[in-house]
Amino acid sequence: MEFIRNAWYVAGWAREFDQELRRFTILDENIVMYRKADGTVAALEDRCPHRLLPLSKGKRIGDDIQCGYHGMTFDCEGRCVRIPGQSNLPASAYVETYPVHERHDIVWIWMGDKEKADPAEIFDMPQFDDPDWAVHQGDALHLKANYLNVAENLVDPAHVSFVHPTTLGNSSSENVPVHVSTEGRAIVAWRWIRDGEPVGFFRKFGGFTENVDRWHYYYLYTPSTAVIDFGSAPASKAISEDERDKGIRIFALHFMTPVTANHTIDRWMHIRNTALDDETAAETMDELLRGAFQEDKEVLEAIQQEEERPQRRRPIRIAIDKGPMVYRKRIRELVERERTQDLAASPTPAYVYHD
Repeated sequence: MEFIRNAWYVAGWAREFDQELRRFTILDENIVMYRKADGTVAALEDRCPHRLLPLSKGKRIGDDIQCGYHGMTFDCEGRCVRIPGQSNLPASAYVETYPVHERHDIVWIWMGDKEKADPAEIFDMPQFDDPDWAVHQGDALHLKANYLNVAENLVDPAHVSFVHPTTLGNSSSENVPVHVSTEGRAIVAWRWIRDGEPVGFFRKFGGFTENVDRWHYYYLYTPSTAVIDFGSAPASKAISEDERDKGIRIFALHFMTPVTANHTIDRWMHIRNTALDDETAAETMDELLRGAFQEDKEVLEAIQQEEERPQRRRPIRIAIDKGPMVYRKRIRELVERERTQDLAASPTPAYVYHD
């Protein structure tokens, strides 16, 4: 499977990194990551160029890594700085490194051309720094599923009524049309359910018992970041679409990291406009969201299993699939653009036959 490489991916929450050498697999590449003495995170190819032992099985020498097999030592820029028993350090004795940037307690990694790694392109939103919003990191959900299917699920409000009938949805939304916009940087799918029964999430968290107006806005950014803006307000208030802050409004953020072709890590968090200083509220929301995301996990892993089996015909597409179809098209275009640029940059093929 081909991945988009010229993009920032979430390597992990900031709390996942300390001075220990740890292996992370991203886009099917093994990377050793650790915090240096100055607190910043280093990321290197997790494979010694000599006998290929993972460097994560070696040890720290200051900010350098000593291979656990023959003691070759590499600095955090990937350069070999010591080979026991010889003074000559060949130019080929190096490991690849990856640009890393930490923001909002999230560690991002760039997997492509280093010269194109612009931290200004990292996903951000004003609520991260707004005192009127509470920011809370959740879990890292491992799914045995392709990241494209996981991402598609996060630009699809229609599944909520059926996959999450007791948590994030109910039957009152089954026949409500989904609107889709594909004009901006994000693909957006949304719908409002007016004067309907509150869903289980907002019964437990918001305390709603009477009918509400509720909404779902799904924003999907290529390659794999999604934001779900959802909430509820008493139906009696009849709020307009631009007055969502008058209700209980929550942003569920999903940072999907492709591990391999059939393994994705979804690190999720939420930002809320209520119970700002109440940690028990955050814990309650975590528990409710875990239950809902487990429902997604079961569906997506079952789909992955079926995709890997022989198929006599291609899956059909229906009206609600506009967002996912545009997403797949954008991914294909970006992959092809990178492939074409790589070929143009290489005057000779990677493999050349000599008679």
